[in-house]
Amino acid sequence: MCNMKVNIAGVELKNPIMTASGTFGSGIEYSEFVDLSKLGAVVTKGVANVPWPGNPTPRVAEIPSGMMNAIGLQNPGIDTFCSRDLPFLEKYDTKVVVNVCGRTTEDYCEVVERLADEKRADLLEINISCPNVKCGGISFGQNPASVEAITKEIKRHAKQPVIMKLSPNVTDITEIARAAEAGGADAVSLINTLTGMKIDVRRRSFVIANKTGGVSGPAIHPIAVRMVWQTAQAVSIPIIGMGGVTTAEDALEFILAGASAVAVGTANFRNPQVTMEVIDGIEAYMKEQKVGDIRELIGAVR
Repeated sequence: MCNMKVNIAGVELKNPIMTASGTFGSGIEYSEFVDLSKLGAVVTKGVANVPWPGNPTPRVAEIPSGMMNAIGLQNPGIDTFCSRDLPFLEKYDTKVVVNVCGRTTEDYCEVVERLADEKRADLLEINISCPNVKCGGISFGQNPASVEAITKEIKRHAKQPVIMKLSPNVTDITEIARAAEAGGADAVSLINTLTGMKIDVRRRSFVIANKTGGVSGPAIHPIAVRMVWQTAQAVSIPIIGMGGVTTAEDALEFILAGASAVAVGTANFRNPQVTMEVIDGIEAYMKEQKVGDIRELIGAVR
C-alpha cells in the first residue's frame, strides 16, 4: 500500500489532490460526477461578507491551451454559504478549504471571523490575488508590505490555519511568499491566474467585457511549476501548487518541485472526473517507482 497522506499546517489530507477555487463550486455542482470523499480536499469558490454579482458578461473565453475568465468572484455571500454549502459537505469524508475574498482588510476579517466556529471549515485560503476585481484582490497581492500586513491581520481573527493565495503577476514571487510567511501564514498556494487579453479582430472589440481576464489551463503550467520551485527555496511553510494540471504527471511535477499538495482547476470544466484520474495516476506512479510514501517525492527534483 502506498501512503498518500500529506499534512498542511497540521491538517491531514488523505492524498495531495484538491480542487482549485472557482472551478468546482462548493462541491455540490460536481458531486454527481466525482466521489468527493476520495479527494484530499474540496476548495470552495471564493466567499465574501456580502453577495457579489461579479463582472458583466461576456466573461469567459477559450484560448489556445486554456481559458480566460473575468467572473469577478461572483458569490452568494457568507450567509448563504454557511446555511447551504457547508452543511452539504458534512456527509463527505474529505477536508474543506474555504476560499475567502474581499475588497478591504475588514471584509476579509469579517468572513474569517464568521467561519471561526464552523467545524466543517478545516482551512482558509485567502484570495489576495484575483486579477479581475477592481479594488482589493490583486492590489493586496502585488505589494510585499500589504501581503504581510493583511496576513498578520487575518491571522489575528482566524481559528483555522491560513493559506495565502499568491499572484503570479509580480516581479519576484519569492518576495511575496516571504512576506506572507512573515505575516504568519501557515501555508501558501500558487499560482492564481495570469492577466491576459483577447481581442475579436472581426468585431475589433474585446472578447471579455472586463477587457482583461485571468489566463488558466495547460498554457500556464510551466510558469507555475517554476514559481512553486522558487517559492520552495524561499519559505519553510507548506506549498499548494496549481496551474494547468490535467494529468498525474502534471501534479507530480509540482510535488517534485516542492509542493505538499496540488489543486486541479480548469481541467474540471473539460473533464469533471479529472481529479479522480490524477489521484489514481499518482498511486500508479508510486507503485511503478516503488515509492512507499508520497512525502518522499516532495521537493525531490535534482
